[in-house]
Amino acid sequence: MNKTLYVSDLDGTLLGSDSRVSERSASIISELSQAGAEITVATARTPATVVPLLADTFTRPDAIVMTGAATWSRTKNAFGTIHYMPEADVTAGLELCRRMGVHPFVYTMRADGSMLDVYHGASAMNKAEESFYLERLHLKLKRFHTGTPLPPSSLSRTMLFFAMGERANVEEAAAALREQTECAVCCYPDIFNHAVANLEVFAPGVSKAAAVLELKKQIGADRLVVFGDNLNDLPMLAVADVAVAVDNAFPEVKEHADVVIGPNFTDSVAQYILQDFTRQ
Repeated sequence: MNKTLYVSDLDGTLLGSDSRVSERSASIISELSQAGAEITVATARTPATVVPLLADTFTRPDAIVMTGAATWSRTKNAFGTIHYMPEADVTAGLELCRRMGVHPFVYTMRADGSMLDVYHGASAMNKAEESFYLERLHLKLKRFHTGTPLPPSSLSRTMLFFAMGERANVEEAAAALREQTECAVCCYPDIFNHAVANLEVFAPGVSKAAAVLELKKQIGADRLVVFGDNLNDLPMLAVADVAVAVDNAFPEVKEHADVVIGPNFTDSVAQYILQDFTRQ
């Protein structure tokens, strides 16, 4: 029997309208994982939010977090693979963002590897940034430092820039970063407000696609099935053996999918995995 790796995006895909994993989805995925199914997630989120979101969902393979900049072992409760950005790109990228009026959250690994430190150097935040910050302020596994520029001691341990703001401005900054640095750049609309765009900047070569292929190799899977809804999922859909989009996905995502299933709020991902794993 072929060994299949199932990888789902979280927001807008596995998570329901309340941005949670439903009881039904958690039950299905946990039972399948106990039966030997290889199921995990690939998300832009950090472990600080992934861990509580999956608290009631048993899975075995490492979670792909921060859009592939790292993996998180749920069994060891620790980071696995980590990709740090070149120091020259961190310096150049932050200066470019500053000139374009984009003020990213800068994610760095603490020296002892225990948690993330997140720096936001601007004196004020836009509405999207403030909402993002307040929702995550008291989470474990990461600590925010607002109004604090990235300290030189953290330069070599930078994993990610994350910015959000008016879509045209953020997309313009993304284009400039692609042209003027070697970084991997991901820019996509916010799923709740399409007038706002999110910007992620990583080490060269980092992507969900690269991460899912590496995980497929690590666990010895013969087949890769992925699930997504947003434009940042397109790279991993492109490398999958079966690319699945939820019905609420962006039109471009559904166009590139092999299969379109129900929406995220009807346990569609878990139900599809159940049916597919049973057939295998």
